[in-house]
Amino acid sequence: MRSNHSYIVYFLFIMAFHWGYFSMAQTNEQKALESKREQLQKEISEINRLLFAEKKEKGNVLEQMEAMDQKINVRQQLIRVTNQQSNLLNRQINTNVRNIGKLRNDLAFLKEEYGNMIQKSYQNKSRQSRLMFLLSSENFLQAFKRFQYMKQYTQYRKEQGEQIVAKTEELTQLNKDLSEQRKEKDKLVAENTQIKNQLYKEIQSQKELLKSIRKNESKYAAAIENKKKEAKRIDEQIERLIRSAIAASNREASKSSSTTATSSSKFVLTPEATIVANNFSANKGKLIWPVEKGIKRQGFGVYNDAVYPGIKHESNGVIIATDEGSKARAIFEGEVIAILSVPGGNKGVQIKHGNYISTYYNLSRVYVKKGDKVNTKSDLGDIYTSKSSGTTQLKFYLYKDTTRLNPEEWIYQL
Repeated sequence: MRSNHSYIVYFLFIMAFHWGYFSMAQTNEQKALESKREQLQKEISEINRLLFAEKKEKGNVLEQMEAMDQKINVRQQLIRVTNQQSNLLNRQINTNVRNIGKLRNDLAFLKEEYGNMIQKSYQNKSRQSRLMFLLSSENFLQAFKRFQYMKQYTQYRKEQGEQIVAKTEELTQLNKDLSEQRKEKDKLVAENTQIKNQLYKEIQSQKELLKSIRKNESKYAAAIENKKKEAKRIDEQIERLIRSAIAASNREASKSSSTTATSSSKFVLTPEATIVANNFSANKGKLIWPVEKGIKRQGFGVYNDAVYPGIKHESNGVIIATDEGSKARAIFEGEVIAILSVPGGNKGVQIKHGNYISTYYNLSRVYVKKGDKVNTKSDLGDIYTSKSSGTTQLKFYLYKDTTRLNPEEWIYQL
């Protein structure tokens, strides 16, 4: 009896362990998906607030089209994540249904075994008392063994009773969990239906915008060309100022060290600058945003045109949309090496962090000057708000010497 009982307990323990591990893995996955869903919902809310707020004048059609394209992409991501959550809940529900069936079988088995034990115990009690059972022993050793047997039998009955209570509570909790999971799944399905309906409306709005663009393709082409020219002017000035800063810094370094510094593409670092550069590099992926709050409007690298996907554009930095009246702030300690002023454009600030350079462009007013030392989060200037679209957007660039870097890899969750 004892060995059979041990086998049952061991089997149930192994089953509980694997079930618990599987449940924990699913719970962690569900938490990760819920966090992602909340993040996407917040991003859509910020896109609506920062890019689609009611303005006295509407922005140009190109900006509207790009903003709509961004929102549709985020909305599609949200649908995918919500579907993943629903599918995961389906798996959890199916697992719970199987576990409930298994628990019911276990409970029935335990109750049957416990009932048989009680019946045998009652029968034995009616035939002879415990005392007579002990006194009828042939010797002391036999009496001791009978006493030990009675203790084990009593303990076994107690354990069986406790297992029945535990299994009953477990079954009750599983039924409760199953009910909650079904409610949560129904809620996700209903939410996904709303998201899809909203997505359909946004796609229809996008089609209307496309119609208005294609009625006047020459105007759209001109807007694209102007955008490319402005980006090129900014990129050229940023890189020219970086090369100039490198040359000036290296000339100064050669004077103080009596060595010739001929490199025009890399900073010759002093011991102090090396420390700053190493600290900057050590914070890759953890650097603060160059604005207090906002959303990424345009990422780094090559991307497809919102109207004509066959046309490619290239972004050497990122664009961050923020609230009107927001200020650009330093992402790390450093020294202001240049103030940008693009003809026909706005202002910018360049900060050197060892041999890393961060650039903050599209400022209406600058608070710092060349040579100033700044700390992390130091205010650098007011970000310009477009009079036509009402949007407030910072263009942010990151370099190591003259090599372009992807800010999305350096700024925390950009």
